[in-house]
Amino acid sequence: MTKADLKSLDNKALEKEVVNLKKELFNLKLNASTMHVKDFSQFKKLRRNIAQVLTYLRGREDGR
Repeated sequence: MTKADLKSLDNKALEKEVVNLKKELFNLKLNASTMHVKDFSQFKKLRRNIAQVLTYLRGREDGR
């Protein structure tokens, strides 16, 4: 997601996005244990997206 996408979402939608990204990361880890992952760079991308959404969400809560 881009910064513009994050700005357009409300807090509930951001929290839902974090949950969805964490589920996706879990499924990717599960697939990696059974050797069905072709692109291991997805791990880094998902962790970065989770951190980005959480940072933006916490920044909103602090009033920034």
